Amino acid sequence: MTEVHAVSMLKHFDSLPDPRSPINLQHRLIDVIVIAVCGVIVGCDGPTAIRLWAKEREAWLGEFLELPNGLPSRDCLRRVLSLLEPTAFNKCFSAWTAECLSTDATGRLIAIDGKTLRRSHNRRDGLGPLHVVSAWASDQGISLGQLATDAKSNEITAIPELLEQINVKGAVVTIDAMGCQKAIAKKITAGKGDYVLMVKGNQEKLYAAIVAHFDELHEKDFAESNCRRHATQETGHGRVEQRYYYHTALPESLKPFLPNWSKLKTIGQVLSITIRNGKECHEKRYYISSLKPSVKQFARAVRGHWAIENSLHWVLDVTFNEDQSRAQDRRLADNLATLRRLAVGLLKQHPSKESIRSKQRIAGWSNDFLTQVLALQAT
Repeated sequence: MTEVHAVSMLKHFDSLPDPRSPINLQHRLIDVIVIAVCGVIVGCDGPTAIRLWAKEREAWLGEFLELPNGLPSRDCLRRVLSLLEPTAFNKCFSAWTAECLSTDATGRLIAIDGKTLRRSHNRRDGLGPLHVVSAWASDQGISLGQLATDAKSNEITAIPELLEQINVKGAVVTIDAMGCQKAIAKKITAGKGDYVLMVKGNQEKLYAAIVAHFDELHEKDFAESNCRRHATQETGHGRVEQRYYYHTALPESLKPFLPNWSKLKTIGQVLSITIRNGKECHEKRYYISSLKPSVKQFARAVRGHWAIENSLHWVLDVTFNEDQSRAQDRRLADNLATLRRLAVGLLKQHPSKESIRSKQRIAGWSNDFLTQVLALQAT
């Protein structure tokens, strides 16, 4: 790890309150955090594995950490990660991660979606599995922030809090139907960003009006319509996917919704046709947006949203085995989830052409490679 980057970490974590009693304090908070970061990057699933890895790399860690009393124990690692306030912890990591990106978010696609940690339930205390809402910079492949809730339905209240933590100025924020809420749209535009929100039955009247408008356009074959259209076709994994995008300025029939939806300008429809094994599957999705009419920008935002599923959630499950994590302490599970999302972003940014899983393995084998992952510089 370079001296510059070590100072960078110290700068961002300097304001993080140490939750431990100062009596008999043996390990610096920053030492514990750096060891935890490194351990999760190489694939450790909890304090025990992190401690075992650190023991094998003690000499290397000692090159840039003070370690006044040697390595922290497994119990020390667990205690710190169980005591740290998750919101403050996440803000520090978000600030550190932000150094990898330009401070100007103009044109950035930010996908927001939630993921349930399926085995993190605690039946003894009557707690269901933890649900983590993440903000993902789709083009850059890096996590901008995350917030944990106790249920998927709590995404509605979690998303505005998450938006407080990230810079959306000039960015386009995409959210699925759960986040199609008036307050969320207002929060995004207040931050000088734009939104593309999927609409389903949870906004019944709005949804019905959009469906009726596009049904009418199709029936008339778009005659005398200013609706912009764009088509794509992709082939792979044994299937052909055709997508037809339609994007149009807010029609008169939807003008009554204007007072409730901040800076609502356009509506969109996506028709997907998937052909696999000779069978066709059709799906229609509908959106509202603060973007000006531009079907290619709309298509980019809709497709970009799925990066959070393919590049973050899938990697967390397959590479980091997140769904199998049995951390039941709420703060421990939350803070480990933050570390995993940070690790995915840092590994993705490394220029090696290897897969995330391969990069993770190499980082576990090679101190030099792990140094490169941690010393990621802004681009």
